[in-house]
Amino acid sequence: MASRILIALGGNLPTVNGSPADTIRAALIMMPAFGIKVVASAPLYRTPPLAGYIQPDYVNSVAVVEAADPPRALLDKLHRLEAHFGRVRRDRWAPRPLDLDLLDFCGEIIAPAGPTGREAGVGPLPLALPHPGISGRAFVLVPLRDVAPDWRHPVTGRSVGDLIAALPDGEVRAVRRAES
Repeated sequence: MASRILIALGGNLPTVNGSPADTIRAALIMMPAFGIKVVASAPLYRTPPLAGYIQPDYVNSVAVVEAADPPRALLDKLHRLEAHFGRVRRDRWAPRPLDLDLLDFCGEIIAPAGPTGREAGVGPLPLALPHPGISGRAFVLVPLRDVAPDWRHPVTGRSVGDLIAALPDGEVRAVRRAES
């Protein structure tokens, strides 16, 4: 399916909504108010933070959505939704109540117009599609496989299953279903 939009959801700080899992559920419920229709969402997974960062574990998921907006406008809406749940962008790798990443927008390929990942400073990252970190993140790929098992990376053509198989076993095993 080339027409799907994929969004990663994550967080590791509680909010007025409760636990990070409660916040993700609340964000999914609120998305239609931002013009984002949730078609499907993966189960919630508990995952360790990226190596080198001492902070609470994350809760992660992936949603398939529909939206009338072009990619940049949709990403701006996702950032406003994050802010609604208390996200303040101070440190790129800081704990956060909600993180929403645009993973794939109907297979579009957009090269970033600036640094991404660890090289980027504070603030919103430049739009890049597919998301630059998608191939190396078990906490994204495992729930992505749940909602889009036939997904293929728009640049490399590799399947989600192949991308997961290429990751270190320990990283994949560390992604475990969150309790309800």
